[in-house]
Amino acid sequence: MGDNHSLRFFINCLDQRSLPRILQICSGVYFQGSIYELSGSEVCLSTGDLVKVIGLELLSVSCEEIDSGASFELPTGYSGHFSLVAEDLPYNTIEEIVGLCPVGVDACGSFSFVCQNELTIDNFTLPAGRRLTLLSVEVDRNGERLARCQVLGHNMASAEILLPLHLKGEFYECQSAQGYSLQEIMSSSRLSCRRFCSTTETNRGSSLVFSPVYEISAIMHMRKNIVKFPSSLEVDVQDVTEQYKDLVFITPFSITEVASQPAESFPTVAEILDGPEGNQFFNCSWFQELQKGKQLLLHACGKTKMTLASTPKGRKGKQYFFISEQYGGRMRRRAREFESVYELYLAWSQSPGLKVSVTRHCEAVEEEGIPALSVGEQLEVLEMVQMEKSGAAQKVECLICKRTTEVADDEDDEDEDDEEDEDSEEISLPLFMTGHFVEKLSDNKKYKLTDLMSISLPLDVKVVTRDKDLEKDPLMGLAALKLEESFTESTVLTSLPHKPDWCFELPVRWLQMTLCFTSDHLPPEYQDRHVETVTEVTEKFYYEYHKLERKSEEPPPRPPKRKPSTSEAKKSSKSKSKSKSTSSVTKQLDGLSLGQATCKRAPAPPPPPPEDTLSQPPPLLPRKSSSVAESISAQNTYVKSPMVAHISARTLSDSDHDYEFMEETLNPPHESWFY
Repeated sequence: MGDNHSLRFFINCLDQRSLPRILQICSGVYFQGSIYELSGSEVCLSTGDLVKVIGLELLSVSCEEIDSGASFELPTGYSGHFSLVAEDLPYNTIEEIVGLCPVGVDACGSFSFVCQNELTIDNFTLPAGRRLTLLSVEVDRNGERLARCQVLGHNMASAEILLPLHLKGEFYECQSAQGYSLQEIMSSSRLSCRRFCSTTETNRGSSLVFSPVYEISAIMHMRKNIVKFPSSLEVDVQDVTEQYKDLVFITPFSITEVASQPAESFPTVAEILDGPEGNQFFNCSWFQELQKGKQLLLHACGKTKMTLASTPKGRKGKQYFFISEQYGGRMRRRAREFESVYELYLAWSQSPGLKVSVTRHCEAVEEEGIPALSVGEQLEVLEMVQMEKSGAAQKVECLICKRTTEVADDEDDEDEDDEEDEDSEEISLPLFMTGHFVEKLSDNKKYKLTDLMSISLPLDVKVVTRDKDLEKDPLMGLAALKLEESFTESTVLTSLPHKPDWCFELPVRWLQMTLCFTSDHLPPEYQDRHVETVTEVTEKFYYEYHKLERKSEEPPPRPPKRKPSTSEAKKSSKSKSKSKSTSSVTKQLDGLSLGQATCKRAPAPPPPPPEDTLSQPPPLLPRKSSSVAESISAQNTYVKSPMVAHISARTLSDSDHDYEFMEETLNPPHESWFY
């Protein structure tokens, strides 16, 4: 068992050729249950978790300025170059220089150094301060390793000398102008631990230290899939590869991945790691068995042709089914009902030669080109054409049908041919026409489901013979069944361990499950295998399926626009002119009252006098000769009569209106007697 290291340090020092390695999470800020969403995937690191590292990929490079301590990241494709910063510490021997050389010996002229003291090699003395460049490392005849170096003399003269690796001295590295790319620095273990500075004058500053940030691909024990997380997470890890080398990490598969496995992988035993919780698509018995922790027998995977069927709405509501092509029941066709000519056209386009009977009377509409239909008439759809109807602004799509009226049984045989000629005619039915029709079937044959697939769907059928391979055929006993459309689905043939011979097909597209293969023994082989060929689905599945498989269908046609006749055009112009004149007169009369067409509104009566003047007789008012409304005498407001006061108050309140009440112009009998 190794020592504890930070994840960053361990990954940076890891030799990728030694993968895979098993690590154990020891400590750090990532406590139990912490979840981190990184690059779209959730990673949970808990103390004690085992992580199997299977791959590393350079994600980015972290750069840290030594002077300021600031850090930033550079992408791996950064185009800038960096030069090495010479180390201040001396090297004691040539062997240390070769061992710590940042590049391989094949890169000539990559490392230069000087010696602070004189070097004596055999009969040759090298003065102090001369610049030496390491070229290569060689081995002489005696097996001694020598370093071939280039010496720069006066006037830039150069010579090559061989220095033994054990030669001692005080050697210092020289500053080099050679630039290295970020990829070169990260690919060399000797360069990645050195200090660098930027080669550009604008960015030249403090020394930089590079550290790679890897994206770790790992398998976590009892996790769903391969997780990826950066090596910069601040957690402590421990290498426990030798201790857990026999540990089997579970490899989870989605149901889609199970269906893509090779045929040699089956049959096998699988355990459900994550069941389809919350799935509301299936209403069958085997769906209740798909729970976490339960085992399944996976026999094979493949493509299955299925048919989507539904029942008419009844007491229990509509029911929906998946029917496999292996269904062994027998079905008899039922007559289809149509509510419009457009539905007749759709059915005829899928199966030519359609014959129907009229089930409800239809009155003729000459303006729309709709003929009259009677109950019992037989129609045979011949073709669809575009016709020009009288009064229509555009062409109308019509179905040309052959109409036949049933001939009475008591007519003579000699006149039968003449009757048929008279009762058979071709009529045109606009596609926008509504009607009530029922399909006329000529056969009473029992079909297999595969036989009906050759006929264009949809079809109305009734199951008359059940599938004997099923314990209980859910289609038997239904009043009607509508076969809507067929499709091909990827399925996995499955059974339960306690009933290995009763199989069902898991539709891959509609299940979100996670499984893992186990090494459990398979049950003994069996001869007879029963497959559930009918799967009941919910209404939610029915509508979700049509959302995914929705096809762009054109809506039914609308009735054509009619061309206005000349008389209608004249009437419309007259009505417009009349409405304009009427509106102008109405605007002029809006401000006039009923009694005065052009006069001003009459002023309100004066207020009553003070209380001390009530004993005096009222003054005489001058007679006015004016219009009818002004000739009516005003009410005497000086008499305290309830009726008079009421009428006066109402007169005051109605003074803002442009109308008058007739009862206000006449005095009540008792008031006239009083005066």
